[in-house]
Formats: sequence, structure tokens, C-alpha cells
Amino acid sequence: MPSPPPEIPATAAVAAGSVSAGRVPALTSMLHTAGAYFRLTKPRVIELLLVTTVPAMILAAGRFPSVWLILSVLLGGALAAGGANTMNCWIERDRDQVMRRTHGRPLPMGEIEPVRALVFGITLEVLAFAWLWATVNLLSAALAVSAMLFYVFVYTIWLKPRSPQNIVIGGAAGAVPVLVGWAAVTGRLGAPAWVLFAIIFCWTPPHFWALSVKYRDDYARAGIPMLPVVRGTRAAARQIVAYSLVVVAITLALVAVGSMGWVYLVAAVALGALFVWQAVRLERDASAERALKLFVFSNTYLALLFAAIAVDTLVHARI
Repeated sequence: MPSPPPEIPATAAVAAGSVSAGRVPALTSMLHTAGAYFRLTKPRVIELLLVTTVPAMILAAGRFPSVWLILSVLLGGALAAGGANTMNCWIERDRDQVMRRTHGRPLPMGEIEPVRALVFGITLEVLAFAWLWATVNLLSAALAVSAMLFYVFVYTIWLKPRSPQNIVIGGAAGAVPVLVGWAAVTGRLGAPAWVLFAIIFCWTPPHFWALSVKYRDDYARAGIPMLPVVRGTRAAARQIVAYSLVVVAITLALVAVGSMGWVYLVAAVALGALFVWQAVRLERDASAERALKLFVFSNTYLALLFAAIAVDTLVHARI
């Protein structure tokens, strides 16, 4: 008859259980910290920037570029945008603390030490430049880092706390990814690339002013002179209508400059009409609810417009 297995001493069992139990909180803490660093990069903003990059590459190439080139540009662009957003969070951590919309970010919540956040942001920028230079070209790398410098020093530090026109000029940083994508394919910047840049540049004020109408009290509490705070929601709504009309005009200009076809033309007209209509509705009812609807639609508008650019180009490539 086999002998029973030896008993494990109680002290050893307790020790093993303690080690196992200790690993769970440690792993949870590591995952939480990693998640906090990830949130510093503002991934939803990065997603919108990258949505405009690939169609610009397709238009520049006149076809679908190599998958490797697309992935290289997207990775480099994500690193550059993430670094810029991280440094923005580092600079604005005190203002974020007093705004309901942003007080839950990692730095105001004390999830990450400020100096570590700054080092993280700078590291991402260095990696972005090195990666784009090594795998794409120097022009794309320089453009990506220039967007960060503009966003951090011109917009975040200089314009945002001083001028109600902050987002008008500062929006240039968010328009650079299309230039990065174009330069990645062609090695230079052509006229269609600048029209794409102008679309995003002029789209940014109505997009962001709609958000600042929704959170007007937040910006006022933080002392940030956004247009709805300084001149009121009605004045901001009128400016939104004006800029939405300019955006539509520029999107139609791309038909001639970029040799776009009927797919893009129909999409630009239809989406443009909806964009202007949403802006006019906000002018008539400058409420926080209406402003949020315009903000959400503006994201959809830009994504669908650039999707139409890609589809139109690929349709023409097959003909």
C-alpha cells in the first residue's frame, strides 16, 4: 500500500500563499501605472491625427502605399503626438487640477510624478524622430518634431493662457500629420498637401470652440481665455459658422488641386452641408448640449471626409 504524501509544514504553506498573494497587488500596480502613462499621451487625440495621415499618404502615392511605410509612419506619428500630449499634460497639470473635464488625468490625480511624465514625453519625441528618420525620411521626422515644438511652446505655453485666438493659430500643430504622411511618400511637400493642411487648420477652431462652449465654466475657472469665455457663447457660435463655411470651401478647392473625382466631391458637399447645418443650429441654440453634438459630429466629419479622399484615390487607381 503506497505511503501518503508528506505533509507541507504550515509555515511553508503560509509563506507560499503570502508570496502568491503579494504578486497580484504588484502586477495590478504595474498595470495601473502603465495605464496612467498611456493616458498621458491622450490616445483619442492620437487616433484622430492618424486617421488623417493614411489618406494623405494614399493621395500622395495615387494608390495604396506599402504596408511597411504606413506602419512606420503611424508608429512614428503616434510616438510624436503622444510625446507632445504628455508634455502638454505636464505643463497644464495645475490648470487641469481645477477643471472638471481634466482633473481626473494622471498628473492631477498624483498617479505619476511630474518629472517622470516630462522625461517620458521627451523620450517619446526622441524615439519618434529616430524612428521616422531611420525608417521613413528626415523630412517626415523633422515635421513630426516641429509639430510638437509648435504645440508645446507656441500653443500651450504662449497662446493658450493669453489669447482667445489661441486655438486658431495653435491648430497648426494638429494639421502637420498630413504633411508628415505626404512627405513620407514623396520626400517633399506638394500643393495638395498644403490644402489638406488648410482643411484641418480651419476645421480645428469650430471643433475646439464647440468643446469650449460645452465646458465654458471650466475654462473660466482655470483662467484660460477661450473665445466663449472672453466674448460669450453667441459670439463663439457665429465664429464657428464662419469657419465651417471656410472649411467647406477649402474641401471643394481640393477637387481641383488634388484632381479628386466624384466620390470625394459628393462626400465633401454632403458632409460640408451637414457641418454647416450643425454650426447654424448651435448659433440658434448656443447650449452646452448643442455644442457637444457639434463637437462629436466634427470628429465624424473629418474622419469621413478623409476616408472619402482615400476611397476616391483608390477608385481612380483602378480605372
